[in-house]
Amino acid sequence: MPGSPATPRHSVRLRIAYLAVGLLVSATSGLGNAIVSANLPEIQGSLGLTPVQGAWLPTAYVMVNVSSNLILFKCRQQFGIRRFAEAGLLAYLLVTALYLLVQSYEAAVAVRAIAGFAAAPMSALSVFYILQVFPKAKLGQGLCVALGLSQVWTPVAWLMSPALLDLGDWQTLYLFEFGLATCTLAACVVLKLPPGIRIKVFERTDLLTFALLAPAFALIGAVLAQGRIQWWTEQLWMAVALIVALALFLGAFLIEHHRSNPLIMTRWLGTGETIRFAIGAFGMRMLLSEQTFAAAGLLRTLGMGPDQLQFFYAVILAGIVFGFAVSALTFGPKGLMVQLLGSVALIVIGSLLDNDATSDTRPNTMIVSQFLLAMASGLFMGPLLLIGVMKALSKGADHIVTFAVLFAVTQSLGGLAGSAIYGTFQQVREHEYSAQITANLDPGDPVVAQRLAQQGQVYAAQVTDPVRRQAQGVGLLARTATREANVRAYNDIFTLNAILAGLFLVWSVFRVALAARAARNQPPPAGQDAGAAAV
Repeated sequence: MPGSPATPRHSVRLRIAYLAVGLLVSATSGLGNAIVSANLPEIQGSLGLTPVQGAWLPTAYVMVNVSSNLILFKCRQQFGIRRFAEAGLLAYLLVTALYLLVQSYEAAVAVRAIAGFAAAPMSALSVFYILQVFPKAKLGQGLCVALGLSQVWTPVAWLMSPALLDLGDWQTLYLFEFGLATCTLAACVVLKLPPGIRIKVFERTDLLTFALLAPAFALIGAVLAQGRIQWWTEQLWMAVALIVALALFLGAFLIEHHRSNPLIMTRWLGTGETIRFAIGAFGMRMLLSEQTFAAAGLLRTLGMGPDQLQFFYAVILAGIVFGFAVSALTFGPKGLMVQLLGSVALIVIGSLLDNDATSDTRPNTMIVSQFLLAMASGLFMGPLLLIGVMKALSKGADHIVTFAVLFAVTQSLGGLAGSAIYGTFQQVREHEYSAQITANLDPGDPVVAQRLAQQGQVYAAQVTDPVRRQAQGVGLLARTATREANVRAYNDIFTLNAILAGLFLVWSVFRVALAARAARNQPPPAGQDAGAAAV
């Protein structure tokens, strides 16, 4: 396809070299935002930020990254993969260099937004380099591996961060990323991708569409990321942002709908098949946010820090690797839907295993559930993308840009929506459980009085005044009640995720059964009838 490198036959040594460079590019692309998210509390503390301000750092990255494929896909097609690779790498290197000079909060947010755009070509490059390792007959397996590798860097960032922070402050993380980007640029210059086909595809109206859709997606991302922190009904700017985003979407839709050579195929987006694919892709990413938000959030609520979560993320890393390995090994036209259904089933099982957590839950008690969820994450991405690509190509090569944008939007906004929905649900349930627990704490009750006395004895060595000691005991009991309320709220999230995944599984099986029935009832081709008659 135009914009993609050729896939000639390579020697074994050259395939190994392409694999090494592909891993390096993938790490550079994936570790950037993952390191910031994993070490957000340290960055907040160093810059003196509030939780609202800190949340804008990873949000700015996603706000820009989500719409980047609108323009970058055609950049590859018109200017060639080699120029695209070197320009993207150079831009990313300059952005990581800016990290080392940033001292103010405003500059940090601006750099994160630029990084969101600069990192977008890196994701495509890592896939192209890894695909060079596989022969043409195995490109489907190669795509499963490449997409699976793109997901391993979040747990890797959590595993690496404590050791990197031991070497210095939070800027050590950026120094590491700068070195990684420098090595990647050198490697890609030395080992270039094979040339591809270049065609002239840009039109002036493309820039207008991008100017409308990019801020629209950014506003949606901002609302999803900040909604549960600033609270949905308390901030007027969220309503204004959604109204403006809707107006921008409508303007872009009208422009694209009436173009002779549109950037976005609006008529294809409105078909039932495409809508069902978008719902499925969005739903899968939202369901998998149970792992990144709920499971990790529960352990952090129970006092687990980065050092204590090392084993937790090691299990997730192993699950993702095992998942995309299974996906690649069992790849085949008949197995794609089985892999997707298996992913949803793994989410159901993993969520049900987690919904009985207690205040004694630790990472080692969540091994099986988190491994299953991580395996689902590694298993579903390749089949989902391949099914979507085949649907788009069946309509024509000009539909690929539309599909690339659709896929990126469902995955980016699906992750944000999952955290937003589950975060809101968790806060509401925690308040309800806290009210129920504290309503029954009557100081006149002998059991409660005994518990308060026991809590107060914790401070006996430091506080001699019995009145103050009792007040400290009341505060400690209140914190214990809040912790227990949070645990019960997270259990509700696990249960809700299992219910949603179960409904999604039933819907998916129903759609597969309908498709199989339609295929059976479809008459065979005329040539096949003639052959059968001749026999």
